[in-house]
Amino acid sequence: MSLFFQSLVLGVLLGGLYALLAAGLTLYFGVMRVVMIAHSAFLILAAYLAWFFTTETGLDPLLSLVVTVPLFFVTGVLMQRLLISRLRPATLTMMSVLLTFSIALVIEGMLGFVFSGTQRRIRLPYSGDSIELFGANIAVVKLIAFGLAAVSLGALFLILKKTQFGQALRATIQHPDAARLIGINTDRIAGYGFGLGLATAAIGGTALALDSTIYPSLHWHWIGPLMAIIVVGGLGSIPGAAIAAMLLGLGQSLLQIPLGTTWAQTIFYVALFATLMVRPQGFFGGRLAQRF
Repeated sequence: MSLFFQSLVLGVLLGGLYALLAAGLTLYFGVMRVVMIAHSAFLILAAYLAWFFTTETGLDPLLSLVVTVPLFFVTGVLMQRLLISRLRPATLTMMSVLLTFSIALVIEGMLGFVFSGTQRRIRLPYSGDSIELFGANIAVVKLIAFGLAAVSLGALFLILKKTQFGQALRATIQHPDAARLIGINTDRIAGYGFGLGLATAAIGGTALALDSTIYPSLHWHWIGPLMAIIVVGGLGSIPGAAIAAMLLGLGQSLLQIPLGTTWAQTIFYVALFATLMVRPQGFFGGRLAQRF
């Protein structure tokens, strides 16, 4: 029973991290109908930058966010304006897959060239520490990653819900043609939305680096789970993706008890297949996204 409860707590922490990692993918598709295959590659790039920052300075990797978040935001805006915006609207979704796949390969090759294929891991004074939480022993780094995810998603919610930019972004997501009619510069909003999505990758990659071994090709491991989350949650629905991430994180953690770590990850692909067969538009989109 204690093992079950510990898996339950770990599943919640894992789900929170998954929600942060998938938030950017939801923004890309919601605003521009872009399938951003390179998102997971940017996650690993951010993880490497956090590792390099800590290795060179000896400071906590969370401090690297002061540099990586603005850097990734500007990179996202430039990517949208210089590359994504040049794609033909009629073939945008399909061509964005090919374009961002190429970008992912470039990032992987660059990381392999600069850092080699050797696995890296951040070593911190509290890396091996754990605390007892509701009777379960939880690693401190997992709690920090979850806290970072919770704060980041809360900030994203406030940006989208309470700011003028957020209202324009949500209008663009829900009805781009109507947004143009009321005077919203949807091209500029698309650029900022893409930058915001990439900024979440900077935060997510840093959180990932706290408790993971990283290597250049690790991004391929994340494409399937993250795509499953946004499809199950409803393409373009940030609240839907958050709910799907939490449920799949819980499911993965609980399945590790009878199946082990490797087989437990199949829950993402089973959920993806079931969603495409039963409800292709996702289970948690629709009105939930409208209210958000």
